[in-house]
Amino acid sequence: MTDHVSTRQRIGVHRTGAGRPIIFLHSLLADGSSWAGITPLLATRAETIVLDLPGFAGLPPIEGGLAPIAAALAETIAALALPAAPLVVGNGFGSFLALRLALDHPSRVGAMVLIGAGLRFSDPGRAAFRGMREAAAAKGLPAIADTAMARLFGAAFRADHPDLIEQRRSAFLQTDPAQFAAACAALETLDLTNDIARITARTRILVGAEDQATPPAMAEALAAALPGATLEILPGLAHVPQLQDPPLIAGLIERMT
Repeated sequence: MTDHVSTRQRIGVHRTGAGRPIIFLHSLLADGSSWAGITPLLATRAETIVLDLPGFAGLPPIEGGLAPIAAALAETIAALALPAAPLVVGNGFGSFLALRLALDHPSRVGAMVLIGAGLRFSDPGRAAFRGMREAAAAKGLPAIADTAMARLFGAAFRADHPDLIEQRRSAFLQTDPAQFAAACAALETLDLTNDIARITARTRILVGAEDQATPPAMAEALAAALPGATLEILPGLAHVPQLQDPPLIAGLIERMT
C-alpha cells in the first residue's frame, strides 16, 4: 500500500490493490476511514484510491465552494497517471464533488457511484446546513456532534453500535471548522438542475432508505434528471451505508467496474 499526500492540491491519497482504478470521496460528516471496510473487498480486482478531502486528515481547507475542490481533485487524478478514467465513488459531500468533477472535468471521470446525492436540497435541508454552520461557528463542532451522528445513522443503529458511533464522532471532530462551514454554505445554495443533463458518465445512484442527510427523494429526482442513471434504495441503511453493510456496498460498486 502506498500512502502520500498531494500537498499542492491539498488532497490526501491512499492507494492499494491493482486493476480498474476506483476513487473514493468521503462525506462531510465522515472521513476517508469510512471506506476502510470496502477497499479490502475490492482490492483484489481493482486499484482502490481513497482521497482525503481538503480540511480533513490535517490537510488545509480550500475556499470558494465545490468548484475549486473539484479542480484540485482533477489535478490529483491527473497526477496519478491512471491507465483509464476512474470509477468515482462519492458519499454525501463526496457525491456532490463527484458531480461537480463530472461537469467541470469530464475526462477525469469514467463512471460514478453516488451514495446519497441529489440536484439540490429542500428548504428544510438548506436550513439544516445553515443551522449546523451557525451553531458550529458559535460553539464549535462539539455542539453539533450529536446532530451529525443522527444524520449519519438511524436511531436504532446508533443504539446498537455505541463504539462505532464514538469512533465516528471522534473522526468528525477532527474536521477543519473553516472547511466545514464553507462546505455547509456551498450545499445550502447547491442547485444542479440546469447543468445535470451535461453529464454523460455512466452513473449508479444508491441511497439508504433511512438517510436523513440526503433523503431518498433527492436521489429519485437526480435519477430522473440524469440521463441513463440507475437508482437503488437500500432498506434499513442510512447516510453512510458503507459503514453499516460493507459487503453489500462493495458488491454494488463492483458491478460498475
